[in-house]
This record gives sequence, structure tokens and C-alpha cells, in this order.
Amino acid sequence: MKRILLAFVATYACSALPQGYPSKPITFVIPFAAGGDSDLSGRNVAQHASKYLNNVAIVPVNRTGASGAIATMAVKNAAPDGYTLLLARIATHAILPALESKLQYKWNEFTMLSLIEINPYICFVRSDSPFRTAAELLGEMRNNPGKINFSTSGIGTSQNMAAQYLMTLAGLTKDHAVGIHYKGGSEVTTAVLAGQVQFACNNAPTVIPQVKANALRAVLVTPTRLAELPDVPNAAEVGYAEMNKIVGWTALMGPPGLPKEVVDKWVEVFARLAKDPEWQLGNARLGGIAAIRSPAETEQFVREQYELYKKLASDLGIVH
Repeated sequence: MKRILLAFVATYACSALPQGYPSKPITFVIPFAAGGDSDLSGRNVAQHASKYLNNVAIVPVNRTGASGAIATMAVKNAAPDGYTLLLARIATHAILPALESKLQYKWNEFTMLSLIEINPYICFVRSDSPFRTAAELLGEMRNNPGKINFSTSGIGTSQNMAAQYLMTLAGLTKDHAVGIHYKGGSEVTTAVLAGQVQFACNNAPTVIPQVKANALRAVLVTPTRLAELPDVPNAAEVGYAEMNKIVGWTALMGPPGLPKEVVDKWVEVFARLAKDPEWQLGNARLGGIAAIRSPAETEQFVREQYELYKKLASDLGIVH
């Protein structure tokens, strides 16, 4: 009887592991709507990674709601077989866990596979603004608290946190400028263009065309100078090096307990993607900076991002 039981356990254990992974389509769960950074990044990876997985299909599925928490929980609770993976974002794994004490998951309850790319941030004013530099803008806030407005897409969003972090690094309080909240990232940029607010910080892709068209003036970029805007200094060059931690990013993660075979396969795939000119070109077109990392390096990066926003949220008194 004992021998039969052991044989059953061995058979079950083998069947629970992916055989020749992957042998069927893989689902990329994307926590946000089509057309956003995570969606575009995920589809770019799906398109090019498939050829390194014996042309097995990778199917992106947008599952929106609760600032990304619904999709994230779905992947956390999925079978750990490598066929349901998450396009994690700064919102799902840094800002939400930092702000929401009752969130049903923790940032590190996932199998990290790789960081994919980071999205530069730009802080900017309208082109006819009297403020030509970050120093001038911050100086006005210091001298006239509450006079300057900035646009965000909500209290717990990266646009809001970016502006607040810049103010914190400059030794200002949250009351030195007033956040005006809009419905989405595109409206954050539009509000500055329309003169409804004096400045904002936002993902670079929505800002770069307007700067090139001389409708907006960028006062700093993160984390490095951009080829598209070579004359705009990065945050370190204007005296706020820590601001270079403010970036958007996308990472691929799986449910907790993914088998080593699956993790190793994706490490191999990302090593090949890192040398794939088509993936690199697609990433660049989307405004991303390729940032492929090992699982351990990815976990360290996400940890640092979570700790950054946890401290900032605590300092601003916006932990729920």
C-alpha cells in the first residue's frame, strides 16, 4: 500500500509540473486598458518572445479595474504552471501596496521573471511659462506657497507622486503647490497645454511630441537625458539626483511558486530578447528604455520602488 501511495505522489508531482514548457498558449494578463504603457509593452514582448518559445502563442488579455488590483489578484491565484503571467506595473507593485494597507496581496507574493523596460518621466511647463528651469519653478513655490497648481490623474497615481517627490526633495511641503486631479495621464498633459495648471510630471511619450512642437517646455527628465530631447537635463543635473528613481516600469511576473523550469525558460527568453533588434526597436518606438534584469535583480528593483513610495505616502499622510 505504501509503495502504491508513493507511486501516486510521484505521478501527481510530475503531472503538476509543466511538461516541455510551454506546450500550449500563454496568457499575459494586463492590468490596464488597451493602448496604455503596460498594454503596449506586453504586446511587444508577446510578439517577439513567441519565436523563442517554439512559436507558442502568447495571448494578451486586458483585465482592468481597481487600479490594477483585480488583474494582479487573478494572477496571484492562478495555477503556478507558467501559463498565466502578469504584466506588472509601478501602480500594481509599488504604489498600491504602499498606499493601501488592506490590499489583498503584497508586492513580493509573486514569482519575479524579469523587469522589461522603464518609462522616462518629464516635468514640464507650458512653453510660454515664465519658469525656464526647475530651480525657477521650485523657487516660485517656495516664495509663494499655494500659488502654483499642478495636474495629476489622482492622489495615488505616479503623476501625483512624481510632483510631490520633487517638492519633497526641494525641501517643500505638500502645501507649497496644489494638485488638481484629472481622469487620466493624457489629461494631465492637456491641462498644462490649456493653461489650467502651471506644471506637471508625466510619462515621457505623452510629453515629448509637445516639447518638440514647442507647445511645452521640459525642465527635467528622468532617469537620463533623452535622445529625443538632448538639451533637457536629467534630475541629477539640476540638483535632485533621487528624482531619477521616478520612472514608469513594466515587469513580467507569475503566481507564487512557479517551477524552476518555467523561470529558467523565461530567463533564457529575456536573454535572447535583449539582443533582438526588432524587440528593441518596438520598445524604443513606445518610449521605453530596455531594462531586462535577472529575477533577483527584478525583485531588488521592485523592492526599492515599493519602499520609495511607502515612505513618500507616509510622509504625505495618504496611506489608507
